[in-house]
Amino acid sequence: LRSCSPARARHTNASRRTRLIARFGDIYDRGRLDAETLLRTYISDMETVQRIIYIAAVESFHAAKMAYRQFKIRVRETLSLGHSGPESLEDAVLDYIVRHEDLYDVQASVNEVIRSMNINPKISFPPEIDFIVISTLIRELCRVAFSMQTLVPPLDVAFGTDGELFSETKYHRSFDSDFTAALVAYHIWPALMENDVVIVKGEAVTKR
Repeated sequence: LRSCSPARARHTNASRRTRLIARFGDIYDRGRLDAETLLRTYISDMETVQRIIYIAAVESFHAAKMAYRQFKIRVRETLSLGHSGPESLEDAVLDYIVRHEDLYDVQASVNEVIRSMNINPKISFPPEIDFIVISTLIRELCRVAFSMQTLVPPLDVAFGTDGELFSETKYHRSFDSDFTAALVAYHIWPALMENDVVIVKGEAVTKR
């Protein structure tokens, strides 16, 4: 007989969602600024610094989502061998991942993010400096992004492109923006999304 009570992961979904959204906001408020301060010791151009941090955030979510998919496949294969209920196999898999998030190899994701950033044509870095200097920010973003994949539905960041039409519902304008400009010059922080609905606004620079 199937249990009528929700699985543990689904039962805690709302509280975990609230906590993770708060963590994402804290990274924006503190971790981002710490990384910005650190990068400014090597790079004088503020736009380059902000582009680096934005790309780090987007790449961190991408790497964490890929790692989550691979981790989920391995867990499903293992649990399917002896699963008999009462919860569904998918719920059992989700419960296992939520309980064992410490098994997530976050360093592998950090390394993947840094590799991706090193070949990103939009950002450049002095050759004697490595993106590893902001690995603390990348690690925190990867951790929160991985945990956000365990939510139902999962949370993700919006992907923005230079020159896109500025969206009031998706972004705040930076303080130094041209508030009459209609297009995004570049992004400072990604918006947080749930099923294509903005949960937390990002930040963008608009210029003519």
